[in-house]
Amino acid sequence: MSLDKLRIKLETKINLSPHFGEITHIYSNKIKANGLKTSIGDIVSIKGTDNHILGIVSAIDVESFSIIPFTSTQGYRIGDKVFVDQKGLKIGVGDGLLGRVVDTMANPIDNLGEIKKDTFIPILNKPIKAMNRGLIDEKFSVGIKSIDGLLTCGKGQKMGIFAGSGVGKSTLLGMIVKGSSADVKVIALIGERGREVPEFIIKNLGNDLTNTIIVVATSDDSPLMRKYGAFTAMSIAEYFKNQGKDVLFIMDSVTRFAMAQREIGLSLGEPPTSKGYPPSSLSLLPQLMERAGKEENKGSITAFFTVLVEGDDLNDPIADQSRSILDGHIVLSRELSEFGIYPPINILSSASRIMNDIIDKKHKENAMKFRKTYSLLKENEILIRIGSYQRGNDKELDEALNKKEKLESFLQQDSKEQLEFSDIYTKLNEIFQ
Repeated sequence: MSLDKLRIKLETKINLSPHFGEITHIYSNKIKANGLKTSIGDIVSIKGTDNHILGIVSAIDVESFSIIPFTSTQGYRIGDKVFVDQKGLKIGVGDGLLGRVVDTMANPIDNLGEIKKDTFIPILNKPIKAMNRGLIDEKFSVGIKSIDGLLTCGKGQKMGIFAGSGVGKSTLLGMIVKGSSADVKVIALIGERGREVPEFIIKNLGNDLTNTIIVVATSDDSPLMRKYGAFTAMSIAEYFKNQGKDVLFIMDSVTRFAMAQREIGLSLGEPPTSKGYPPSSLSLLPQLMERAGKEENKGSITAFFTVLVEGDDLNDPIADQSRSILDGHIVLSRELSEFGIYPPINILSSASRIMNDIIDKKHKENAMKFRKTYSLLKENEILIRIGSYQRGNDKELDEALNKKEKLESFLQQDSKEQLEFSDIYTKLNEIFQ
């Protein structure tokens, strides 16, 4: 090595003799090591004879520390070296990500070559400070009648989509992505079956990834990859938000994200609580969800988080915790899907907490009339079906029956149909003229 090259190395202050620890115990989903002074959240590099993986320090004892690896522990031995990774948990970002499908580390998995990265950013960031949040005062249209008309969203709002399995949430997500006019769209597919990823791109998005980035961590990935896949997607959204852009963030699903943390927490000895979820699973949700929103002098992140409710139970601990954090919830009904109403949004069980602040008086009146009329039909549905109700006994119910077809028509929409907000406003107004 020349003297010039040696001088450059010395000037960069790189530790030419780094400290290292050694593996003392190996389990199926964690590794114990000693010999290093580490902190919770430190990224470490584990070097075996033929393997090299990254892990994160998740627990510390007096003489040892526990590591959750990003991949399998197979192939490692007692005595293998452990180094602290000085770079930390960072990903490369830039405009080159647009139109691409990447993994948890923002590496391409779509066979389209390398991605040009402009800078590196940390995966874990603090949420927007409360006093730095901008007021949500602009509508965010998604081109779906039942959402824009009756559950109007604002730029920077966080919405939950609560659904059981097989009800049609993937189709609804595809409609939201195609119908919104956000500058950038970031989609996180967390814990999904590998088969569903190309299906979602081709069937639900029409193979159009314009201004869209998809972050994938499938069910066969390690719990750590599934957990941090969500944070990676949010960091990418924040990168574009900081450029002043309006970003649509979609995550499917929060439940599998929480399940990944459940696996990690239980392996570290955390006590299981309701449905086996340790406390860390519930405390992790606001750390992710609160990073969405509108920031003063910057852009916005409008987020839709899907929550898979087991057995259609909306009191599931993850669903309950999510509802308390989010600014509204959209409930998909299995009953409506069985009747052939798509998207099967249960308007009476859904709500948008921002809606009244961003719509005009006429829109608000029509939305309230719609809910009241539809609720009246649902309450008397059995009487109407068996023919027990005779017209003329209840004036309001008679009016509701006259509008039944228009109400149901407004709730239904073909997955390929996209409407402007003004058209939806007009259609809602026509029902009550």
